[in-house]
Amino acid sequence: MKPLQSAPKPELSGRRTADRARREPFLDPYQARRKLKGSTVCPKCGAVYHHGRWKWGQRPDDARAEPCPACRRIADSLPAGTVTLHGAFAQQHKDEIIGLARHEEAAEKGEHPLNRIMAIADTPEGLVIDTTDIHLPRRLGEAVKRAFHGNLAMHFDDAGYFVRVDWRAPG
Repeated sequence: MKPLQSAPKPELSGRRTADRARREPFLDPYQARRKLKGSTVCPKCGAVYHHGRWKWGQRPDDARAEPCPACRRIADSLPAGTVTLHGAFAQQHKDEIIGLARHEEAAEKGEHPLNRIMAIADTPEGLVIDTTDIHLPRRLGEAVKRAFHGNLAMHFDDAGYFVRVDWRAPG
């Protein structure tokens, strides 16, 4: 009788969801691979790393100073997401769109300190908003579409941790 052989086990990322291991196909290179030891505070933005998560809160007395992933991305000028608002409509309504984007950022950043707008630039194409994560661009694009209608296209990069959101005015 042959000995019972088990199938080879897939490599796991260490994260568990609903009691099943989950492989993440796209890992953010700016996120730590392991939990940081002890409490850590970002010297630039003041976010606190506590119990495996970056949060807004009071700085612990024994906290180490280390930049958070969002501040490192900003320093390296390497966005994880880009929202491009194309056309003359975006230029004409620039102040309204920026106000809407800042409002959405504030709502997102209140709960998730790593989700921020890095830069807003005026380009010949229109308005370009760079972000520190891949979730905020989708939220910004959907907010602009709700407010001004138009066409929204999202593209998540298959090869890495990046999202591109394009909005065009109706017409």
